[in-house]
Amino acid sequence: MTAVKPSELPPVPLTLEGASVLHQMLRVRWPAWRSLTAVDRTAILDEAACKLTELEHHRSAAFSMLGHKGDLMLVHFRNSFDELVEVQNKLPALRLWDYLDQSSSYVSVVELGLYESTSKVYASLADKGVAPHSSEWNEEIEATLERQRQAMHPRLYPEVPPSKYICFYPMDRRRGEDKNWYQISMEERQAMMAEHGAVGRRYAGTVKQIITGSIGFDDWEWGVTLFADDPLVFKRLIYEMRFDRVSAVYALFGTFFVGKRVNGDEFRSLLTL
Repeated sequence: MTAVKPSELPPVPLTLEGASVLHQMLRVRWPAWRSLTAVDRTAILDEAACKLTELEHHRSAAFSMLGHKGDLMLVHFRNSFDELVEVQNKLPALRLWDYLDQSSSYVSVVELGLYESTSKVYASLADKGVAPHSSEWNEEIEATLERQRQAMHPRLYPEVPPSKYICFYPMDRRRGEDKNWYQISMEERQAMMAEHGAVGRRYAGTVKQIITGSIGFDDWEWGVTLFADDPLVFKRLIYEMRFDRVSAVYALFGTFFVGKRVNGDEFRSLLTL
């Protein structure tokens, strides 16, 4: 059996997909809200706070947003898109929804990139002469993915971290005429991602990072959600990462959204006049 040439191997790294994720950024229609009586506002807030407490038990969380981009961010982790649809469709039944405008949203799935495992399994199959995308190839790839799914299950279906602050932003890899991430070799991409990951691991224990894939789901390719008790960690981590090659040369960043976690009682205080 003839070994498969490296140039014949697929350029796409293997990935694992897990929880479906929806970020919702909301703005309060303050004039309409202020026009209500105090009794009506209290009743509406009680209903919304009760719903928020219920959602928290199903991997949702609310955050009071900083800046002009919105007043409230809701983040939902669910096992499927069907469950996200159910959440999205039920929230407008709340009376509070009549006084909110959705300023932005983001749809994605938890994604773990497997550059190292990809290189190993591709090389092993190539040495055996197994043709890419053949039945034997596909069976071995699926077996590799299944082993990784079992090992990575907690990371693929995370709880919302209890941290005090959140930072969310979408991002792309450059694919222009001069710099194109998708036209460089697997080996080079793997090396750059290893360097990039080493920076993130130095912040383990102070920040929780959840990467979600959104190619085909939203306007950017990935979403990055960071959780920490000290918001300055966001700045330090992202600033340091800007100096590694994958970020300095190939990364494009979208809008940043920052907020502070609120529970049911704190949620009431956000809209209490």
